[in-house]
Parts: sequence; C-alpha cells; structure tokens
Amino acid sequence: MLMTNATEVRKEWSSIIDGVVHDKPIFIKRTRDKMWLSNLSIMKDILSVVKYTAERFVEEDGSVTLSLNEIELIENAPTEALARVGLGNAILNYSNDFYEDFSYWSKAPNRKQHIPYVFKALLADDAEIIGDEIICLDGKN
Repeated sequence: MLMTNATEVRKEWSSIIDGVVHDKPIFIKRTRDKMWLSNLSIMKDILSVVKYTAERFVEEDGSVTLSLNEIELIENAPTEALARVGLGNAILNYSNDFYEDFSYWSKAPNRKQHIPYVFKALLADDAEIIGDEIICLDGKN
C-alpha cells in the first residue's frame, strides 16, 4: 500500500491538503499508526452503498410505525412521511451521541457495525434526507 510518512505530511501540509481535496485521498503512516485522509465527497461516495432499511407496520389506528433494521430505533407517526422524518431525526440524534463518545461505542461489539450508518447520517446532517433514503418493507403485524 502506498503510505506517506507523517513527517512529510507535516512538512507539506498545505500541498497535501490541496492534493486530497482536488486529486485523491492519501494513506499516512506514523510509527505503527495508519490512517487515511480524504475529502468528504469521497466519503459520501463510499457510503452511498450503505442503505437504511425499515419494517413498516400500519397500526389499528391508521398510524405508521417504522422499525429500523440496522440500529434498534423505532418511530410511530400519523403518516409514513412523518414517521420517516421522525426516524431520520432518531438516526441523526443517535449518530451524534455515538460520535460524541466514539472511542467507547466504536469498540462495543454490538455497536461497531453501526459505524457506516452513523457516518452516513452525520454527513447528510438532515433528518428529511435521511428519512427519504430509508427503504421501507412491509412488516408482519
């Protein structure tokens, strides 16, 4: 793998950043640490394959409940559109909390798989956009 030494990155910080923003991501090595530096549009492209899916339940009162498959979140609202926005808000709030204590949650065995969904939500930063991207499948009542 092509690795750029961290010392070189520090010396050439401005040109490295210009290259990352306008050309391509780079891989950086500092002693045993390895990292990746990229612009956010590349990250959005990578995360575009990550999909939120939910089971949709129409309740007896006509309201709609959405149960997210990837993260244990559930939202109920009078309409599916409102449930989507509500679930989008729940995903965004969860993602902000996860990121706030990332060093803890990213190591938890039952939460580590949430990382791509968290970053996808953080990059979108809009509950309506997140809600619109949820693929809803009919659940069994």
